[in-house]
Amino acid sequence: MIKSFTSTTVSCLKKQDFFMAGMKRQVSRNLDAKKIMDEKAVARALTRLAHEIIERNEGVESVVLIGIKTRGIYLADRLAQRIHNIEKRSVTVGELDITLYRDDLRQKKEDPEILGSDIPVSIEGKTVILCDDVLYTGRTARAAMDALMDIGRPQRIQLAVLVDRGHRELPIRPDYVGKNIPTAKNELISVRLDEADGEDSVLIFSTR
Repeated sequence: MIKSFTSTTVSCLKKQDFFMAGMKRQVSRNLDAKKIMDEKAVARALTRLAHEIIERNEGVESVVLIGIKTRGIYLADRLAQRIHNIEKRSVTVGELDITLYRDDLRQKKEDPEILGSDIPVSIEGKTVILCDDVLYTGRTARAAMDALMDIGRPQRIQLAVLVDRGHRELPIRPDYVGKNIPTAKNELISVRLDEADGEDSVLIFSTR
């Protein structure tokens, strides 16, 4: 098991909690918020992604799923369960904690920081699939890939996201996408999962 945390963990987590709480309050106040995916749509997307992962990698013998905290970890766990139901084979799940400024927050003054990792197996020579809820600029994905290369040398790194909202700032493209949702830059995507929010849904709303 690999674990590492910096002295900025507490302050960064407080910043992230502040921003995420603000996002949730804004969603609840905004009457124009539109539900893009409901519980059934989320479930169908994850089942499809599980099948795509198995097919592209010709099985999951060397696959490791790594979720980007917080909702990426829940998605990785769900994908692992679906893969097990299909292949009758367990897939290791790890996590990366990349906080301070999330990829889907409009006000970003610093690059995402790696606060810690919990990966219970070696990733040397493995197919590592990073799992996250929303792909936007690509900065969070890049930070996660850099962290993985510091930890070990996987054979390949793939990216699975529930939502791709576009507006990339870096040449990063996901290998597995639950749903492509075209957005304007003044819009935000809110992914809600039962483990953290008490329901499964994806909302889109304007910040103006």
